[in-house]
Amino acid sequence: MEAKITILGAGSALPTYQNSPSGQLLELTDKSFLIDCGEGVQLTMRQMGIKTGRLYTIFISHLHGDHCFGLLGLIATLGMMNRTQPLHIYAQPDLEKNLRPLLDYHCAGMSYEVIFHAINPRKKEIIYEDRTVLVETIPLKHGVPTCGFLFYERHRRQDSETKEFYYEIRPRYAYVSDTQYKPGIAEQLQGVDLLYHEATYIEADATKGKEHMHSTAKQAAAIATAADAGQLMIGHYSSRVDDHSIYLREAQEVFANTFLAEERESYLF
Repeated sequence: MEAKITILGAGSALPTYQNSPSGQLLELTDKSFLIDCGEGVQLTMRQMGIKTGRLYTIFISHLHGDHCFGLLGLIATLGMMNRTQPLHIYAQPDLEKNLRPLLDYHCAGMSYEVIFHAINPRKKEIIYEDRTVLVETIPLKHGVPTCGFLFYERHRRQDSETKEFYYEIRPRYAYVSDTQYKPGIAEQLQGVDLLYHEATYIEADATKGKEHMHSTAKQAAAIATAADAGQLMIGHYSSRVDDHSIYLREAQEVFANTFLAEERESYLF
């Protein structure tokens, strides 16, 4: 079954005329998962005509504002739309600590419940599981506790000889958020169909990238190569780089099957 990723924001901390802060919508096995929610994500969703009726789950990689400042507005809007189904948010525990007072003040009496699930970004573990999807954290190295998310598609199969049932699990999508180059994650990502990896810096600024704990396009491509990924998508572009094609050229020197995350575009895989 095809999956679809929609780019709601592909920029880094400073919004530009080209890019908003981070946000993606993954549609996998007829479910919708929001990954990060920077400022402007809900506006982009509405302008694209994306329906939120099947949005039950949000994953937040870390608590830098460009990855979570859009949450309060989105939650309030869903309340104004008379939503009744609970909304589940997976993030490190400080998110609920910081957001709950604002929800109590601005969103009191909403028609639905917001349920926070505390995760440990420093630990690799399954944090979400249903009949067809598993989600595993990818511990990363950034200025604050940060993790990516690895989405597995799960199918129930029957052995043709023994007739016993078993589950076949396939790594479909990996979201590698803000991180200093971390080669060791490639082992966890082996064989993933599509890898998204942040690529804030070009190679000329690799030293600055290390100082600010971000990756370059070439480093993202090295991870994709080591992980034997099917495709690589790069994003989280620096506001100082206007021509994103330089990211693509540098990444494709290492991993040919690379493409740029373009806002308001959807990709099937």
